[in-house]
Amino acid sequence: MADPSSYRPRPGEIPDSPGVYRFRDEHRRVIYVGKAKSLRQRLANYFQDLTNLHPRTRSMVTTAASVEWTVVSTEVEALQLEYSWIKEYDPRFNVKYRDDKSYPYLAVTMNEEFPRVQVMRGHKKKGVRYFGPYAHAWAIRDTVDLLLRVFPVRTCSAGVFKNAERTGRPCLLGYIGKCSAPCVGRISPEDHYELAEEFCDFMAGRTGTYLRRLERQMAEASDEMEYERAARLRDDVGALKKAMEKNAVVLADATDADLIAVAEDELEAAVQIFHVRGGRVRGQRGWVTDKVEEITTGALVEHALQQLYGEETGDSVPKEVLVPALPDPVEPVQEWLTVRRGANVSLRIPQRGDKKALMETVQRNAQQALVLHKTKRASDLTTRSRALEEIADALDLDSAPLRIECYDISHLQGDDVVASMVVFEDGLQRKNEYRRFQIKGFAGQDDVRSMHEVITRRFRRYLAEKEKSGEWAGAEDTPVDGTPAGVPLPGEDDGIIGGPKDDDGRPRKFAYPPQLVVVDGGRPQVAAARRALDELGIDDIAVCGLAKRLEEVWVPGEEDPVVLPRSSEGLYLLQRVRDEAHRFAITYQRAKRAKRLRSGPLDEVPGLGETRKQALIKHFGSVKRLRAATIEQIQEVPGIGRKTAETIAVALARSAPAAPAVNTATGEIIDEEEPDTTGGSSGESVSAGLPDDRRGQET
Repeated sequence: MADPSSYRPRPGEIPDSPGVYRFRDEHRRVIYVGKAKSLRQRLANYFQDLTNLHPRTRSMVTTAASVEWTVVSTEVEALQLEYSWIKEYDPRFNVKYRDDKSYPYLAVTMNEEFPRVQVMRGHKKKGVRYFGPYAHAWAIRDTVDLLLRVFPVRTCSAGVFKNAERTGRPCLLGYIGKCSAPCVGRISPEDHYELAEEFCDFMAGRTGTYLRRLERQMAEASDEMEYERAARLRDDVGALKKAMEKNAVVLADATDADLIAVAEDELEAAVQIFHVRGGRVRGQRGWVTDKVEEITTGALVEHALQQLYGEETGDSVPKEVLVPALPDPVEPVQEWLTVRRGANVSLRIPQRGDKKALMETVQRNAQQALVLHKTKRASDLTTRSRALEEIADALDLDSAPLRIECYDISHLQGDDVVASMVVFEDGLQRKNEYRRFQIKGFAGQDDVRSMHEVITRRFRRYLAEKEKSGEWAGAEDTPVDGTPAGVPLPGEDDGIIGGPKDDDGRPRKFAYPPQLVVVDGGRPQVAAARRALDELGIDDIAVCGLAKRLEEVWVPGEEDPVVLPRSSEGLYLLQRVRDEAHRFAITYQRAKRAKRLRSGPLDEVPGLGETRKQALIKHFGSVKRLRAATIEQIQEVPGIGRKTAETIAVALARSAPAAPAVNTATGEIIDEEEPDTTGGSSGESVSAGLPDDRRGQET
């Protein structure tokens, strides 16, 4: 625990101007990002008597080891920079809203020649029109099914569309009138694009125009005694009205607004958002966060606005945003929203009428979401804190292990031996810091030796990072057998999950040490992990193991295990950590095994990717014919040069089978002439035909 006075800036060093500041811990990792109208006044609040600070603020300043700041011109720039750094560094003491699900949107791909209507989740793509979010995907499909009667826009995938183009026959929707069948030329690209724009206009709330047009056409058809056409138009009008009824009018005069409500207690806060477009509720979403800093309702609203509109521009930011409390000050936030939209945005608290009544409904939803979240055991801050304290007491640790790393070994009867490392911080998964390993120091099955190798490799990297004082070049791991750093073995990635990291406060490969190492196993695995740490001279990291049979907790040097009560929150957390490590290891091991079983002679050719492998097989028809081809014949394949052709010929000559491949079940000799589209020979890997019934023997 650091003393804030040890890194407090000297008087006069901090400028009295707007800016953004960052607190870092002893490992140079950013743990908190904040903004201020006056950096001098704001930072002075952190360096007062610890007894006067809020408990969460006190925990942050005692965890930190340094503070730095960046001066900007305006408060709007500070707001934008704060949002960017929170997204970039993911600091542990900042408020971060955890979306409770990936909400589906109704998307229209206006960036394609023939726009497609579909359900989409995840990040928004450029050139795609989005409507929602919706609570359920089936609600989108019901709405689309009704609207396709009037706006028969393409809904099929690219594969179905190309197949229909090739055969000249549309899909079922084309036959029943719910698709205009652009795949077979029933409608021109221009007319289909216009149809998609009309669909978007209707979804955006401009419904009156289309209803009046259809009703007029229905009356004209009736006057001309075209009763069948009039009946179809009548059904179309009914379908549009039914689709509109799914989103009842809640605000008059076609209001476009987002309503944000906050329900909070001392530990957590829940945010609910209603998206109102054209006076109708078009979508709903919610977030929950731990209040890891002392924060007001206005500040929670400000963070919610950053989360909601940080990546949005144009019409995605509505004209009006209604909130329960205004940020302090409100002008920079309102100006930031105006810049995002490109037009004026009103940020205010509803005082009366329909908008206030709807805000009360949103508030009730937020309160219910908070109550529901409280029932989720794993996400309750109080429960997690109790679990960490119980682990610290059981293992006789000086403090609660805020960062826990767990390791597991997985293999299939000694083949494809791999290991996993999962990370939990403050009792929650930290998936972007998960790592995976291939066991490279020896061959065969030896869980104890494998655990020793993995722990050695992980903490050797930690010591190397520590010695570099933050100057990490991204070299590959140095295995136990002495392979030089920076020379990865084939297929080795050491499990980099997520994008590249650097040393500027972001988590790097193995650069941040845990307070507790958990291994999946009993006394032998624990002893191997402890021995690996001792050999590296690391004595400030605790080690324990969790055995599956009786859920016993083993610690180094003890003859008897530590037995935690079955109802213990600490045991529950250790079980979740262990099970997650096992899941991650099994997933990696299965992927490696599947890749090995699918491999063929062409996989051994360095620099030959999937595209050129497929081109070779397509050109020659089989590996056997490719093996018999001359270098000049191989060069005839597009993208294959002389040097590559020579490399392919040498590799195939080395891998030539000594005898015909045999089906071990029937005794039949397998002919290599069968085309192979996987890049390997159909008869050169007998193991590829083994049934996948040995999965239960994985460990």
